[in-house]
Amino acid sequence: MTSPRKRLRARRVVTTRAGGVSPPPYDTFNLADHVGDDPAAVAANRRRLAAVLGLPPERFVWMEQIHGRNVTVVEGPVSGPVPATDALVTREVGLALVTASADCVSVLLSDEEAGVIAAVHAGRIGARIGIVPRVLEVMIEQGARPERIGAFLGPAASGRRYEVPAAMRDDVEAHLPGSATHTAQGTPGLDLHAGLRRQLLEHGVAAVAEDPRCTIDDATLFSHRRGAPTGRFASIIWLEEQSDTGGVAEATA
Repeated sequence: MTSPRKRLRARRVVTTRAGGVSPPPYDTFNLADHVGDDPAAVAANRRRLAAVLGLPPERFVWMEQIHGRNVTVVEGPVSGPVPATDALVTREVGLALVTASADCVSVLLSDEEAGVIAAVHAGRIGARIGIVPRVLEVMIEQGARPERIGAFLGPAASGRRYEVPAAMRDDVEAHLPGSATHTAQGTPGLDLHAGLRRQLLEHGVAAVAEDPRCTIDDATLFSHRRGAPTGRFASIIWLEEQSDTGGVAEATA
């Protein structure tokens, strides 16, 4: 009897600000170590995250996010945050890629057939300078194909609340078409979700899902614009192996 073939499934999780130990103004489940929170509280929160997701803490890969266009391919656990990068790509099963945010867009990408995933921090600057197309290039170098890639856009500042000067809106629109909008007050605004969705689809990505929550409106999420200093929530993606049982449904927890 032959062994069941293994197939890969991408798992995605977005945290909230509840359930941790950080004191105000980082209350309570802050997962970022660069915002002024007590390092011991951040470490405790990260251990809680690992326990809930059932992965060892050392299997989480964090970034030193700089609002740039750097992409890093990781092949295993990393000691400390990956320096000066805004995107991680891996083929390693069980390695959780993490992006932290508090208004910026987290983009989680996966080609399960190729076994390639990515986590991207796409704020206004990174989205403007093309972090997402660069990540797609690296994923393709690793064996992914755009028509098999699924994308997930995490919660972020929405177009109805993300007010910017008109010149900034027009500049971002010139580099990320579809992102210009007006806020609920009728002022110039940016809808990075809309611009990134359009960009992903124009690059041949198969499907784009979105978390519709606005970080500025939703008090269960951290928002730098609503109140700084503050913490960061995390968007996480990792690959799991599953047995292909030839049509027999597999129970999962």
